[in-house]
Amino acid sequence: MRAHPTAFVWVDPAVSPWSELEIARIRRLARQLGFVLHWPGPSVLPLVDQVRAADVDAVITPSPSHLDVIQLHALMCITDVETASPRMSFARWTTFPCQVGQV
Repeated sequence: MRAHPTAFVWVDPAVSPWSELEIARIRRLARQLGFVLHWPGPSVLPLVDQVRAADVDAVITPSPSHLDVIQLHALMCITDVETASPRMSFARWTTFPCQVGQV
């Protein structure tokens, strides 16, 4: 059991590079929400598999454009998703069971 909630940081390099502004926004949001950040290293795994392996409570991204609809759905099956600008929260699915392997 972790002492503090953790959040996986995701910045899609195809959308924008890791800029200082985005990093600052993510850090500020994580501090406001009380998350300790998990900064991923380079990986060939799909995002949802990286998040599952990291065993985090949330994913923080600079904006919704860093996730496509399929990624967002798959992430919401296992964790919450937070975006910095515009400020949005996507709570994990609880009503319907998700089958992430089939997404």
